[in-house]
Amino acid sequence: MKIIKSISTLITICTILLLPASIAAKHIIGGEITYVCNGGGSYDFTMKVFRDCFGGGADFDAPAVITVYRGNIPPYTEIATVRPFLTSQQAIDSDANPCIIVPPNICVEEAIYEFTVTGLNPGNLSYHISYQRCCRNETIDNIVEPGDAGATYTVEITPQAQGLCNNSPTYNEFPPIVICANDPLNFDHSATDIDGDQLVYGFCSPILGGGLEGLPEVGGSALSCNGVSPDPACPPPYDEVTYVLPDYSSANPMGGSPQVSIDPNTGVITGTPTLEGQYVVGVCVDEYRNGVLLGTIRRDFQFNVTTCVQTVFAEIAADDYIAEDETFVINACGDNTVPFNNLSGQASNITDVRWDFDINGTDYVSTEFNPVITFPNLGTYFGTLILNPGSSQCVDTALISVNVYPDITSGFSFDYDTCVSGPTQFISSAFSNAGPIQEYLWDFGEGNFSMDENPAHIYQVPGSHPVSLIVTDENNCMDTVTQIIDYYPAPGLLIIEPTSFDGCQPLDVFFDNLSIPIDSTYDITWDFGDGSTSSEISPSHTYTDPGTFTISIDVVSPIGCETDSTFNDYIFVKPSPTAGFSYNPNPVNSFAPTVDFTDESQDALNWYWNFDNDGFAFEPNPSFTFPDTGIQVVQQVVTHISGCQDSLTVLIDVVPRVTYHLPNAFSPNSDTVNDGFRGYGFVDGMQGFNLRIWNRWGELIFETNDPEEEWNGQKYNTEELSPNGVYVVLVNYTGPRGNNFELKGYATLVK
Repeated sequence: MKIIKSISTLITICTILLLPASIAAKHIIGGEITYVCNGGGSYDFTMKVFRDCFGGGADFDAPAVITVYRGNIPPYTEIATVRPFLTSQQAIDSDANPCIIVPPNICVEEAIYEFTVTGLNPGNLSYHISYQRCCRNETIDNIVEPGDAGATYTVEITPQAQGLCNNSPTYNEFPPIVICANDPLNFDHSATDIDGDQLVYGFCSPILGGGLEGLPEVGGSALSCNGVSPDPACPPPYDEVTYVLPDYSSANPMGGSPQVSIDPNTGVITGTPTLEGQYVVGVCVDEYRNGVLLGTIRRDFQFNVTTCVQTVFAEIAADDYIAEDETFVINACGDNTVPFNNLSGQASNITDVRWDFDINGTDYVSTEFNPVITFPNLGTYFGTLILNPGSSQCVDTALISVNVYPDITSGFSFDYDTCVSGPTQFISSAFSNAGPIQEYLWDFGEGNFSMDENPAHIYQVPGSHPVSLIVTDENNCMDTVTQIIDYYPAPGLLIIEPTSFDGCQPLDVFFDNLSIPIDSTYDITWDFGDGSTSSEISPSHTYTDPGTFTISIDVVSPIGCETDSTFNDYIFVKPSPTAGFSYNPNPVNSFAPTVDFTDESQDALNWYWNFDNDGFAFEPNPSFTFPDTGIQVVQQVVTHISGCQDSLTVLIDVVPRVTYHLPNAFSPNSDTVNDGFRGYGFVDGMQGFNLRIWNRWGELIFETNDPEEEWNGQKYNTEELSPNGVYVVLVNYTGPRGNNFELKGYATLVK
């Protein structure tokens, strides 16, 4: 047997971007092998391998190991292997519809290997030409463990095909790279047979081959039968991929509604896939001559189902859309001439439009983008809008139903008292030539509505109100009329609601004006009964004196209608005491923390004192000793005989004090009397204390930061006793409030 190698080509097909020239491929997604008989046992073979540009897997095999076996029962004989090299690459655009936007990460590469094998002489055993490679994309949805599953691309030349020097069928079209979810699929997956044999199509299971068990890291060999690149390919028979049951199978590889299927006679794949994902699909072509099966050609491919955005779609302005029939409904009420508003998307890709209507048996056609069509009589007329008729791309159709109905007219009158507020009565005068009005919808212009035929409405606010009446008949025909009602009467009843009717002086009262209708265009005069007035709609007022007060209000509308009301003895203000006190000593310090308080309140009957929650008193003039220094909160609450109260809060600062004094002499003679030198005083709260002593030569002989530590007359309290004489003393410290103090003095040492 002789094997002849030929030039191989690599073709890249991408939906969005084209890869630069290289032989790099990614995860395997499909392949096929076909053949041509030259006679005399010589055959030309073409193998196509498809890989995912973005899969992140291995390169195309260069060379690819192709193995030929003779026979289909053990033992198998390896006849030869073929190792064609890839020598060129070409980039080709996919035949994408410019009116469909697909995701930018879908790309497929195709490598084409061509080779010739001689010596395949006719006999009673089949020849199997096989190539195996691992692995598929891990993201495939319809088979089990796709990332560990490889593929076998093989073709069988049966004894019947050998005896007839048969040529295999070849597929006519490259498989669709992208399939749009929820859009009907219609792809011609047919093949051509130069011998004119009968071809029968069907879905079949792709074949497994190779695997990950041969990886070196698990102790295997990549060239073994279960390796990523078997060399030689394993002999038949071959296992099929395992589909994810029960959702998928070889006959139902993608699901869908209706289910995706292939016509056995034409090879056309139809159906509507509904789930996004990646699906392994096998398409087999059985070749018959005179009723005898000569062989099967198998294509293994990964179908990518994704969401596509259609940019050209037929749509018109309509009164209704019936989703079940995909029909736009236009209702023309009382007008036989109908203007059509074409809302179809992406006008740049729409070159032609065609409107078709059946008008009393006559086909009416218009090619205007927005036609105006006059229909002869009342009734229903059906038509279509076709975008780019006769084209293979950017085509869409809209179904249209036009209902020409009788006329409908809306109208109404109204009546109300212009000077005194009350209900406004509305009377409908609407009518329809189609029969009784089915629905009334009143909009009174201030956010209130009614569905009565003749409603009455009370306006809460004055103004010029646009009132609309929308009427609908049995055909859903509608008409609207709007009239303006100038509504400025005076309130029929003045209603006010104060926040308080009685209270202690000073009394703050908000008068909420609940009268309707009323707004800022009305003249309003309030009299609060204490000599004060206001022109606000709802004013606030403070009563400073005790007593009983009568309230009055007068309202004049913009058109001169007037109303007024008086509310006798409406507000009662009770007298209140006045809190006040003084204290001694002032200021207060930690050396004298006891304070005497003197009551200076007026009209008080009872007293209550709170000394920063540290103590309480109920007499007029209490005394209190503060237990701590700092700001102390003192509150006096006094009560009038009326029960009204007043309070006064005063902050008293109890100042912390420290004292420190230096003696002028000491006698360190160990007689236990005045043996050490240090200062004395009240040092609680003292900070940063420092005492230093120098002799008459300016030498520092003692220093301490402890106000309780004494100088024993020795240098730093550890060396020999200093001589009699006068020594300079300097003391620095910081008081409790952060004030800095400095004392200078002399220490006379007498032995």
